[in-house]
Amino acid sequence: MITTSVAEAAQCLAQGQVLAYPTEAVWGLGCDPYNEQAFLKILQHKQRPIEKGVILLAGQISQVEHLLTSLDPQIRERVIQSWSGTAATERATTWLLDADQHIPHWIKGEHPKVAIRVSNHPLCIALCNAFNGFIVSTSANPAGATPARSLQEAMQYFGSELKYLNGDLGLCQQPSRIIDASSGEVIRA
Repeated sequence: MITTSVAEAAQCLAQGQVLAYPTEAVWGLGCDPYNEQAFLKILQHKQRPIEKGVILLAGQISQVEHLLTSLDPQIRERVIQSWSGTAATERATTWLLDADQHIPHWIKGEHPKVAIRVSNHPLCIALCNAFNGFIVSTSANPAGATPARSLQEAMQYFGSELKYLNGDLGLCQQPSRIIDASSGEVIRA
């Protein structure tokens, strides 16, 4: 199924389906992060080990606020600033944050922290808001393959096995950089 309806796409997520959708730079695969069966479907499609963990994508800071409360105020401000303004348009930033009891263990993989990004991409924002929370976001490609940059490429990888939310990619040329919020270490430049 291909749709341009954000409401339909959010309903697919709520029903435990895997959704391919455009993000800031590449197409992503998403699901309800609290639905372990849907999450395992993503790993199966990607041929990705569970130990790697995935990114959670939010449409607004309030959806991840509970993960920001324990941060040092200066670090918290840096994280929030990276998700807004011109910095977010040039390159999306994903932050490794301390996970709380609300983050399922399968999302983190073998890591003690969780990868979080608040998107500035209008379609991602609308999708997360329609779903009423953050969603899984991992690149739409089998492990080791180049991430899809179009609906056609995503469909070449996954065919009719998935649902697709058609739309345009954002303006970023590369997938998000990943930074550990507490140490400042750049995990993916």
